[in-house]
Amino acid sequence: MNAKHPALARLDVLIGRWIVQPKVEGVGTAWTEFSWQDNGLFLRQESDADPMPSTAPQDWRANAPFPNTSIIGLDDTGDEFTMLYTDARGVHRVYRMAFADDVWTTWRNAPGFNQRFTGTLSPDGDTVDGRWESSADGTTWDLDFELTYSRDRN
Repeated sequence: MNAKHPALARLDVLIGRWIVQPKVEGVGTAWTEFSWQDNGLFLRQESDADPMPSTAPQDWRANAPFPNTSIIGLDDTGDEFTMLYTDARGVHRVYRMAFADDVWTTWRNAPGFNQRFTGTLSPDGDTVDGRWESSADGTTWDLDFELTYSRDRN
């Protein structure tokens, strides 16, 4: 195989296991792990969490973390990625993604349920501070939640 495409190589910083902490009172940690698939042609992301504690807000328990998998690939005509997402609820979604200048963005424009994520990688590469937002009309955005990814060094 040839060398990894330069746009894909920018994602090397995500490789490994991360602890994910939503900034929601009563909600515990989750984990996500990034690994190269098919000799670096695709990036695979797997995530899961422990069940929500009974002290978590009701809307978070109803939408408790669940196993999910994403496959991220590149259209080499640009620097933008496509992310195919699926989870244990049977949800299947297609997102667009970019990673440049230590800013990770993911977005989905879908009728009635637009989503976007923006995360900033720390200078040491061990933390991503991010936020998920949603919009019914694609114009007015509401914060869903903030979260922090911390590299798991264990």
